[in-house]
Amino acid sequence: MKFKELRAQKTQDLEKQLEESHQELFNLRFRASTKQLANHRELRRVKRNIARLHTIIRERELGIR
Repeated sequence: MKFKELRAQKTQDLEKQLEESHQELFNLRFRASTKQLANHRELRRVKRNIARLHTIIRERELGIR
């Protein structure tokens, strides 16, 4: 998702997505270590999504946006 779409969501929804993304990253890392992951770009995509979510949640905590 893009920043604009994420910023429109509630903080609780963002935290839920963050939790799901962490679980997805764990599963992808597990599949990568067992050589079952076909597309390694998925790891990068999920990591970036986690970073986006952390950024937006932190902005809200600080009252920036």
